[in-house]
Amino acid sequence: MKAYNWYSQLIKPAWSPPAWLFGPVWTFLYVLIAISFGKVFWMYFKKQIPFLVVLPFVLNLIFNFSFTSIQFGLKNNFLAAVDILLVLGTLIWAMIAIYPHSRWITYIQIPYLLWVSFATILQLTITYLNK
Repeated sequence: MKAYNWYSQLIKPAWSPPAWLFGPVWTFLYVLIAISFGKVFWMYFKKQIPFLVVLPFVLNLIFNFSFTSIQFGLKNNFLAAVDILLVLGTLIWAMIAIYPHSRWITYIQIPYLLWVSFATILQLTITYLNK
């Protein structure tokens, strides 16, 4: 509750979505991530793709799952901004890396890419407004 109080008191842009929207969006995205990333890991274990194709997916999960702890645990907007940039970067890398092996996995990442792009701009704006 303290973390939510901290976040609710931050200066946010007028275009910031309401807090209730994040849960449903991330639930939908995590379903897509579970399906597509699961397929990537399955392809690797079946030796259909090399580790360098899997690496950006692994890094993306690490950075994605770290965000909440950084933003709400550490309450550090700057580190959260760095982390969300790493989420975005590894997602783009992952989409490019898997494309020659499975195009549908790249295409199913588009909603995730759109949301993370928006979230990156939002986090960078919040970080700037609250420096």
